[in-house]
Amino acid sequence: LKPGERLMEVQLAEQLGVSRTPVREAIRKLELEGLVVMLPRKGAYVANMSLKDLIDVLEIRASLEGLAASLAAERITDEDIKKLESIVEEFKDGINESNVEALLRKDVEFHECIFKAANNKKLEKMINTLWEQVQRFRITYVSDSNASLSLIDEHQSILNAIKEGNIADSKKFAIKHIEKAEQFMLEHCTK
Repeated sequence: LKPGERLMEVQLAEQLGVSRTPVREAIRKLELEGLVVMLPRKGAYVANMSLKDLIDVLEIRASLEGLAASLAAERITDEDIKKLESIVEEFKDGINESNVEALLRKDVEFHECIFKAANNKKLEKMINTLWEQVQRFRITYVSDSNASLSLIDEHQSILNAIKEGNIADSKKFAIKHIEKAEQFMLEHCTK
């Protein structure tokens, strides 16, 4: 759904094959997350996100993902390391095939694996809420071929630091990774 688009409960319920009650509850939840705006006597609309909103979210994400990576460096299992290595290889395959959908999926899997390895449910929930707010911008970022190639190196640096148990570098590379996304957004969203 596009920013500014009106959310019609009846149409959404029919589209999703559910009653209006879960749609209404979902809209309320999305409003709490800042993804929907309720206008009195007008209804619910998909929230617009300004460049300032995007930068604010990415600044918070950088700190939280840095924390997640540093915790993962302390707590990760051998099984999680193998999973991360596999995801990095599959991400490379997605680039070779120019498959943006696969790249987005593998990027999410990479980060979610780190969040789970951090073994902090509250942190994971906070980060996931922020991810939802910038999803539409991630598509632009991952679709850019130069950005995608850069992501391989960034993911590999984070993975190597976590594998080595290097808490400081894990945090540093995770923060740098988000800051590069922020810089890309500043360059491409202000043109």
